[in-house]
Amino acid sequence: MRLRRLVAVACCASAVSLFGGVAQAAPQAPADLQLVATRDSLLATHYWYAQTFEGKPVLGGYYAKHVDKRTRKETVQDGRLKVEGLATTAPGVAAERADATVDQQVAGDRAATELSVLPGAQAKLVYAVVSRTDRGSVRTIVDASSGAVIKTEDIVKRAEGSGKVFAPNPVATLQDENLTDQDDADAAVPKKAYKAVKLSDLDSSGYLSGKYAKLVGPTNELAFAKNRKFEYTRSDDRFEQVMAYYSVTEAQKYIQRLGFKDVNNEAQDVTTIGFEDDQSFYDPSVDQITFGTGGVDDAEDAEIIWHELGHAIQDAQVPNFGQSLDGGSIGEAFGDWWAMIMSVPRQKDTATTPLACIGDWDAISYTSETPHCLRRTDTDLKVSDREGEVHFDGQIWSRALFDIYKALGRNESAKIVLEAQFSYTPDTTFAQAAETTVATAKALCGDRTAAKVKAAFVARGIL
Repeated sequence: MRLRRLVAVACCASAVSLFGGVAQAAPQAPADLQLVATRDSLLATHYWYAQTFEGKPVLGGYYAKHVDKRTRKETVQDGRLKVEGLATTAPGVAAERADATVDQQVAGDRAATELSVLPGAQAKLVYAVVSRTDRGSVRTIVDASSGAVIKTEDIVKRAEGSGKVFAPNPVATLQDENLTDQDDADAAVPKKAYKAVKLSDLDSSGYLSGKYAKLVGPTNELAFAKNRKFEYTRSDDRFEQVMAYYSVTEAQKYIQRLGFKDVNNEAQDVTTIGFEDDQSFYDPSVDQITFGTGGVDDAEDAEIIWHELGHAIQDAQVPNFGQSLDGGSIGEAFGDWWAMIMSVPRQKDTATTPLACIGDWDAISYTSETPHCLRRTDTDLKVSDREGEVHFDGQIWSRALFDIYKALGRNESAKIVLEAQFSYTPDTTFAQAAETTVATAKALCGDRTAAKVKAAFVARGIL
């Protein structure tokens, strides 16, 4: 079995080198598009376009071309939406009026106002106004003819829940489900739960700012160490900043070891300051992850950090990912699964703290049963059990990914899932994303691997 496993990995490694190459200039696309992102993966170069109408963005419209590096074959995903019955492309009210209306209804600072087209059989010219609030960004759609508010929508991707670090958290490290938060008290967590780690890729600023992560917030509250020694315990708010920097950085380094150079390869903005709810979220409008401090401080649990980073990863691969119920569910599922994948080399998989249990430490504040879990990736839920809520329905997808991990191992499953996500659409369905993942497994590793991936989706009723 060990020999067979090594052969499978070698097969994937060969496929990666076979498809390597330099990304080409963007291929020709229809005239009503604007190139917004170019992404380079193992198998292909991916070009993402925003739909426009007479130079104005069409809300929700997209178009993508995926160019195979070996064959140069182009695959198109056309998500352009109908724009019909648009009476005029000249606004009837000024942008200032739209802004004033939004300011009266949304408690936050305006970040952007853009004249856009709301598509449909009776398309409308609208202002899309983005406001930044203490709970993340919201977008308000204002009728450009009348000045009336059409809708206000939350555009952050949220998670429920929640140098020295916890790796991944005290519950998993100590195998102790009886730990409690005790209001951030040091005495609540034994010293042996901490791990001394190297904080790599720091810049020379003296702050927790580096190649892959950057802690942001009021300067006087940010951890600063001219000698680059950030050694705190959990009673110090700077401890969570170290956790966030280390966890995000280690995740990106793992992605790079898998062969990917263009998966959220940036200094990801993160803050652990000023949000007191027992909740965390990724906000795509500002490309920032915010961690709450209610209950157990969310950034004390690396699995919560990795879950939120999962949203940032998907948004970097596919702009505006998660516009459908299934897409949003996949987003939550991938975040949970990514947290599990990152925990594999860091915790024991036991009956006390199962690997499939996500957020064991964060969840002690709001769960009574043990093991304490935000969610699990090994439920027996199927498509027929859907409830229409992204966190619940996401457990269907995360179980499929869990089974893929069990069948293929950590590195091979992570490589396939990350590569496949480049070709998901913002409004994907479970079935479409599953078919793409199976095809990716075949392209990277061959028919036998693809069959195992397909079996995981079939077992959930997805295929």
